[in-house]
Amino acid sequence: MNAQFSRVGFLIGMAIFAVFLTLLRAYAIRMVRRRWGQNPLNVLIVDDGGPPIDLAQCHHLDTTKAGLRPALDDPHALDLFARCVRNMDEVIVSCAPERRVAWAMVLKGCGVQGEVLSDFMQEVGALGVTRREEIGMTTLLVSTGPLGLRARAMKRSLDIGASLLALLLILPVLALAAIAIKLDDGGPVLFRQQRVGRRNQLFSIYKLRTMKAERSDVRGNRSASRDDDRITHIGRFLRRTSIDELPQIFNVLKGDMSLVGPRPHAIGSLAGDKLFWEVDRRYWHRHTLRPGLTGLAQVRGFRGATDREADLTSRLQADLEYISGWTIWRDLRILAATTQVLIHDRAF
Repeated sequence: MNAQFSRVGFLIGMAIFAVFLTLLRAYAIRMVRRRWGQNPLNVLIVDDGGPPIDLAQCHHLDTTKAGLRPALDDPHALDLFARCVRNMDEVIVSCAPERRVAWAMVLKGCGVQGEVLSDFMQEVGALGVTRREEIGMTTLLVSTGPLGLRARAMKRSLDIGASLLALLLILPVLALAAIAIKLDDGGPVLFRQQRVGRRNQLFSIYKLRTMKAERSDVRGNRSASRDDDRITHIGRFLRRTSIDELPQIFNVLKGDMSLVGPRPHAIGSLAGDKLFWEVDRRYWHRHTLRPGLTGLAQVRGFRGATDREADLTSRLQADLEYISGWTIWRDLRILAATTQVLIHDRAF
């Protein structure tokens, strides 16, 4: 009885202690932020002629006024700088490119976290720095895969499982659509077009043919319009109901596409009078994932012709948002939302 009571008392005491520590930590964080703001660290911005840094709650030091310079051959100059950074936790130097190496060498001996601003790293979008010991060199990390192995496995499993189930359901629809296309003008049922896929690699996308065979736009230079005379009678119905997109289930099973992702574009697609990649240099970033049958842009209503540059920009922003915030639950929500936009007024 005593032994059991001791164990119960010990567990209760540990639970109470854990709650106490949690409350104490929350109180301490609140008090620190109330007194010193969101950043309790002492941060010094050293302005030595580089781009201006607008960072709240920081100390600023003008090297010209203070008579500072990164002089590795002058102990007195190093002593003066050491006195300036004595109580600092972080030091950020903004200087001209030719003085970055000297400031880096000075910072290494100061015993603080030192950073040197680089507009070049900003321009290339550097995510970090990697030291490659095997070659004795340092590289800039400028890109990473958006999904880890587990996330890729989950997404691909959803693609295969849901596509196989969908294929069983849509086979009768595909058969009826194929017969209707043949009866309409006797031309081929399928239309293939090169699209930009994952890693900016081209692939052939499958669609039910909705335009007259002799007037099909293989490069995608001209977006379909409401009164487009290239579209067949049955093609107009197939496009309005999105049935023409159903053969892309086979692209998903092949691995060219995913159920959810940025929609693949033809290489000749125009936004206004510019090619898509001429509108925004981030355009190629949307291809880090497999293109999708549907996507975040589509369920938000960004579909149809791209008559203006803004039509492309809004879709691109949605695509990049999807890539950066991917979860399997988001894919499921997008699939559910797609059922509400299969028929839409911008499908010409």
